[in-house]
Amino acid sequence: MSSEPAATNDTNITASETLASIVDAYGRMDMELPRYLLLIVLPSAVFFVGTVAVAVVVDLPLSVRLPIPLLGGLVLLSAVAYPKLLVSQERVEMENQYHLMMTHMTVLSTTNIDRMEVFRKLAEEEEYGALATEINRVVELVDTWNQSLDDACRRRARQIPSDPLADFFERLAYTVNAGQGLSEFLLSEQQVMIQNYVTMYESTLDNLEVMKDLYLSMVLSMTFALVFAIVLPILTGTDPTMTVGAVIVLYAFIQIGFFLIIRTMAPYDPTWYYPDELRPEGEWSMIASLAVGGVLSMVLVGLVAGDLFRIGPGLTDVLPVSSLPRPIYMAVPVTPLAIPGLVFRAQEERIKARDDEFPSFIRALGASETAKQSTTTAVLKTLRKKDFGPLTGDVDDLFKRLNMRLEPDRAWEYFTANTRSYLIQKFSEMYLVGRQMGGEPKQLGELISDNMNQVNQLRQQRQQATVTMIGLLYGITAASSFAFFIGFKIVDILAGMSLDLTTTSSFSAAQLIHTEVYDLPLIQFMLLGVVMINALLSALIIRTVDGGHKANALLHFVMLVWIGCLVAVLTMSVVGGLLDV
Repeated sequence: MSSEPAATNDTNITASETLASIVDAYGRMDMELPRYLLLIVLPSAVFFVGTVAVAVVVDLPLSVRLPIPLLGGLVLLSAVAYPKLLVSQERVEMENQYHLMMTHMTVLSTTNIDRMEVFRKLAEEEEYGALATEINRVVELVDTWNQSLDDACRRRARQIPSDPLADFFERLAYTVNAGQGLSEFLLSEQQVMIQNYVTMYESTLDNLEVMKDLYLSMVLSMTFALVFAIVLPILTGTDPTMTVGAVIVLYAFIQIGFFLIIRTMAPYDPTWYYPDELRPEGEWSMIASLAVGGVLSMVLVGLVAGDLFRIGPGLTDVLPVSSLPRPIYMAVPVTPLAIPGLVFRAQEERIKARDDEFPSFIRALGASETAKQSTTTAVLKTLRKKDFGPLTGDVDDLFKRLNMRLEPDRAWEYFTANTRSYLIQKFSEMYLVGRQMGGEPKQLGELISDNMNQVNQLRQQRQQATVTMIGLLYGITAASSFAFFIGFKIVDILAGMSLDLTTTSSFSAAQLIHTEVYDLPLIQFMLLGVVMINALLSALIIRTVDGGHKANALLHFVMLVWIGCLVAVLTMSVVGGLLDV
């Protein structure tokens, strides 16, 4: 008996905490609360009431009327929850850049500059986003309002939505007030920072695993719903185009929702670096692959249109076949898009290989500079002869540019641009700035190497999660296409059987089987559209989980389209052979 009140109290506490967090989120908005309610929430509520009225008044099938108020409810819920989502997005953005900012701060603190200058330089780093904004607020409190650094950190700690960053500011305020040096404190914080980042990264991957299971159950449910929408009208006589179309819209809506959720949850850990001015090696080959893939795809679209609509030379005029199954006509035009997908994938694998070698290179560079008490150019003269895998050529080019008396900043810019690695660019910039400001090379190299090794280990875990997601989405694509076209082929066969019964028997099959309501070519086209939508969104989900270049989605898109279309052809062929009489 006593457990029930305890459970009720826990529920009340959770509800009150949630309400308090929502109220706090509204208070953090740049827009005033009355104005937000008037301009955003009120119109959303009116739209929701309007969708409910449309669903009640308009005479439409239930499967069409039901999604209408759901859309209105989603708009209203989004308007109400947007401030909370905005705060959550800011928190995620901070935590994604937390480890880079901490490493950068530690590198700057080991140089010969004032501690406030460390904060000012970090505030200028626009790439850190919300973190740079928060650091800038600390700088403003010190420079404009004449507060001490510890008071400013303590004040901002109460306003930061990220718990790890708030804890860091609290510890920093206490340490500064106690008189400890900034560099000493930050070096001791490295292990705590790394552990916090690992915990956040791994928890995000665990959340993606949960979303994967939920996605599987929802997509399979919608698959069964679509099969029923195809088959049931043959018994009820309702318009199958309306029911199938409504389920397809709901199916796409659910997949888009899951894609957006996964995109929000996925850890921010970019692989590619995009230089503003320089053209890295291999840039033109990637651009050419995009152009070739796009042009060939457009040519194949024209040939397919020639076959289907008889408006010119067709695909069968080029291939040694008289005809092709209709699903294959969907798959052929997208096939050339695999060309840029393969080119970008190969380039990305080289970037990842360079990332694996960079920690050993930067550690060796820092240790050698300290041991020899020499310049970077003199040390690279020896290091360029060592094997750093795919990074060896880039190290050699860096030495040549420095040896030609090119400015160090420019030489390192070329180095990072040609590696195309986001992490190499960030850590190389930290090392260069640390050296120019008097930091100890060995300490800088070890600090950067340890941090990048940890990120590389986390990326291996992410790669395993990506492989699991790829297997799941490819399997769902095959299973869904199999289910769709089994239902379609059964209806197609029943339509043929009913036609035969009406010509050979005095009993009309139309009394039991309503085949006249079907437009089978249109239904088949709609199902192939579902295959394309599923392939597109699944490819985007894979790319989001993987964290690679957007062009990587093209290869998965092509493969998923071919899987769906081939399964459709085989399913209709096998079912037709077994049931057609």
